[in-house]
Amino acid sequence: MGVGGNFWDLLKPCARHEGVDFLRDKRVAVDLSFWIVQHDAAIRARSPRARCPHLRTTFFRTLTLFSKMGAFPVFVVDGEPSPLKSQARIKRFFLWSGLDPKIGKDGEETTPVKQRNRAFTRCVEECVELLELLGMPVLKARCEAEALCAQLNKEGHVDACLTADSDSFLFGAKCVIKSFKSNSKEPFEVYNVSDIEACLGLKRKQMVAIALLVGNDHDLHGVPGFGVDTALRFVQLFSADDILNRLNEVGKGINPFLEESIKSDFDVLLPFSDEGSTNARSPHCSHCGHPGVKRAHSKISCEYCLLDGSKYCIKKPTGFKCLCPTCDKDRKIKKQKRHESWQIKACKRIAAEQNFPNNEIIELYLCDNHGNYKENDGPSLRWDKPKVEALVDFLTYHQHWEPSYIRQRMLPMLSTIYLREMASTSTECFLLNDQYEFHSIERVKIRYGHAYYLVKWKRASCSTILHDLSKGEDECEEGEHTELCESTDMLDEPEVPQILVDDGSWFLLTDENMELVQAAYPKEAGRFQKENRLKELKSTERKSNSSPGKEKLESSKSNGVQLSITEFYRSAKVVAQAKLGEEPQKNPPREEQQIRKERKRVSSDADKNLSKSVRRRLLFD
Repeated sequence: MGVGGNFWDLLKPCARHEGVDFLRDKRVAVDLSFWIVQHDAAIRARSPRARCPHLRTTFFRTLTLFSKMGAFPVFVVDGEPSPLKSQARIKRFFLWSGLDPKIGKDGEETTPVKQRNRAFTRCVEECVELLELLGMPVLKARCEAEALCAQLNKEGHVDACLTADSDSFLFGAKCVIKSFKSNSKEPFEVYNVSDIEACLGLKRKQMVAIALLVGNDHDLHGVPGFGVDTALRFVQLFSADDILNRLNEVGKGINPFLEESIKSDFDVLLPFSDEGSTNARSPHCSHCGHPGVKRAHSKISCEYCLLDGSKYCIKKPTGFKCLCPTCDKDRKIKKQKRHESWQIKACKRIAAEQNFPNNEIIELYLCDNHGNYKENDGPSLRWDKPKVEALVDFLTYHQHWEPSYIRQRMLPMLSTIYLREMASTSTECFLLNDQYEFHSIERVKIRYGHAYYLVKWKRASCSTILHDLSKGEDECEEGEHTELCESTDMLDEPEVPQILVDDGSWFLLTDENMELVQAAYPKEAGRFQKENRLKELKSTERKSNSSPGKEKLESSKSNGVQLSITEFYRSAKVVAQAKLGEEPQKNPPREEQQIRKERKRVSSDADKNLSKSVRRRLLFD
């Protein structure tokens, strides 16, 4: 989708790899159709009987994007497609299905524009209803969703676009996130227009020209013979402001290269004179390949071979290229001619296309009016609190989930909203209908390579609702949930909050962003950090006070260094004596020294014909 010809591969060197915290406190425009199409196909491929995968994907990914990544998502849905895109969709359908596009059911030509697929439209409407219950802003585009996402990014209403359509750059997007996996250590790809311009020298109009040449969502074929690399080479011959005008001239049959309206880089670098271009190439020796004749070089070495310290000419190797000024000039002239010949052929291919370029496609890409709002007022972007009870009824009806299961998955989002309110207002409030309050920070937790605070939320008064939450873990494994419990890496399902019972009190443990907890509860976070520093000091003191032999053994183990056999037994002996309360013997007694001397004498006087095992027994037994 977007620009054809593997346009993403062309932009691959310009990608930046960012982690989860890249989206924190940023507004992100999300192409909802991209989520539904991509993940609906992935889930159905793994579980064909999955119930409403579009709702499941939208629900879990929204919770992850809002709570774990800390982003403020703005969802955009498609409007009515343009006539050009509708026709392109029909052509793509017949192309992939293998049917004849000229024959319909009644034997007539299939040319009228078709309405969107009813099933897909129903999926989008259900996802929009779900997002509104979650309190997320949803905008409807005039035509394409990625176009409105790009416009919001260009006008500064959002910080990035989350879409896989490469034509979002053509609509004016500044920062595009192609895809990401929330429950993964792998970073996701982020493309900035500034990096593309610095790496490839491409601006918005030049990328529009590439889309016209290689094909796009409105014209599937483009110009025959033009791939991404060929189109990039052709577009880079012109400036960004002049490229579309030049394409119009070439489409009308006017060749700018023949009329010398512009000069290529080779014309600037090679100002050859007429006298030099008419001179024939001087003769070269067939033996060494340098200027001159073989008869003269057989008597004495040429000036080029003399530089190598040889008395006679050296035979030229395979693939030899003469570096004399005449040959170098001749190669540059041939290279320039090949380049000019390629330019002429490319212009002929473009001129052979009818109605090229299509000005209607250019206007669609360069237009900056894709939303249903006034330019002065701007879009209405507001994040409300989720309607929990209505959301429970909605998902219970569509997904057949238990209410306790839904409330469990909603807790990370509700705790994030709670912490944001505490950070901004500093007024004490309770979670989930005044049922849970902030208690303390349990510990630091590393999840998928990122550090979080494990926060304890205390239940104000035990009731059946908390027991329902604990029951939800067992209920999600029965019935319908058995076939839907899949890999979190595929479905981006957030981690379920843990339940802890301590001295008759019930607690919930959730993963929270460390900076957010620090802003909401600075005293508690400071106390937790102070306690951690004291624990580290005590552990270092305990290690320093340990025995030297044990310390040496532990340090060698921690460093991964293998001890020699004598060091190992010596250190092990010291540790064993330390456990028994004995002091290590520094000097062995005299009797033991005499026994050692006797063993050495026996071993030296032993019969040399004895086997090695016998000598070992005589020495040690």
